[in-house]
Amino acid sequence: MTIKVLQLICPSGYYGAERWVNALLSVKPSNDVEQHLAITDEPGVCDDVLQRSGLPAARQHRIPMASKFDLRVVKRLVDLIRQQNIHIIHTHGYKSDILGVLAAKWAGIASVCTPHGFENSTDKRLRAYIWLGGKAFHGFDWVCPLSPDIMTTVLEHYRVNPKRVRLINNGVDLAEVEAALAGAKPEKADEFRIGYIGQLISRKNLTATLQAFADLLASQPDCRLVLIGDGDERTLLQQLAQQLAIADKVDFMGFRDDRLALLPTFDCFVLTSSLEGIPRCLMEAMAANVCVTAFNIPGVDRLIEHNKTGLLADYGDTEALTALWQHLIDNPEQKQQLAQAGCAHVYQNFSAQAMELAYSQLYHELITAKAGRAAQSA
Repeated sequence: MTIKVLQLICPSGYYGAERWVNALLSVKPSNDVEQHLAITDEPGVCDDVLQRSGLPAARQHRIPMASKFDLRVVKRLVDLIRQQNIHIIHTHGYKSDILGVLAAKWAGIASVCTPHGFENSTDKRLRAYIWLGGKAFHGFDWVCPLSPDIMTTVLEHYRVNPKRVRLINNGVDLAEVEAALAGAKPEKADEFRIGYIGQLISRKNLTATLQAFADLLASQPDCRLVLIGDGDERTLLQQLAQQLAIADKVDFMGFRDDRLALLPTFDCFVLTSSLEGIPRCLMEAMAANVCVTAFNIPGVDRLIEHNKTGLLADYGDTEALTALWQHLIDNPEQKQQLAQAGCAHVYQNFSAQAMELAYSQLYHELITAKAGRAAQSA
């Protein structure tokens, strides 16, 4: 029997969760698993996750959605599930969790969700989605957090039954990184370049990055900060760069299709987030042999061991972060050693292939359990 799995996501861009889905789809699936991908086709939708999935067109699906939360999508999902004979729906993100678990119950199929992290936003609509998404966890057959910290939140805050929670570590598409690097021809600048790739949103705490960079510039004028990505804090961050008198040294590059090819242009990577799972941007930077620096928070500490696979500063300590960058400028050989150790750590522990194998095992367990229940009731 071929197990047909429908990955469902409501894409808001092409960032962590969207790239996670494509990392899962990038590797050859295990025996007897056929992957499908569906996105909600709504106003302002980003369909990059479909275009980059590599799946045949017959297994790429758009679900029409007239507004930001159109419950008619549930019926459309059920129709798709029945048309394609889907056995398991696997959801990613608050909105897809809510819609997906309702469709799974209606269609009578198994369900899995992967929490990718939790926002600390003050936006009332987003907080409502988060609350409803947390309630939806209780309806899934399995909830599979991608980091120990997210698992703790699922168990302790949302109180999901531990018997239905399984940690499956985040993974990165190493082949995608390798392909991007093979085509990259970066020109090394005289400046020490600090890079970031990701959303420009509140939990990424990029105001701390800008403050630390401003302090570095005071003693090291030959430096540049490169921010790749977009988000609702972009204008605020650009204004802050002006206020700190560093705007001519900060490049806001927006969303870039060639983001991975730009990694070799960085002398180091920075992440000052307040909340993460196991951040994909760090894994990609490490896989690209770039030295990483970050605030020490749960999830990040799964990737960076201070002075071994990168450098860590206590959360919020911008002075310490500035000092780490200064240390790398003064010690280029150690910077390269840290980069090499970080690369080896990701290759050994966080591949997309290992992640796919873990999920395929889970899918087979679900179908076997369902068949056993059906036999008992017959």
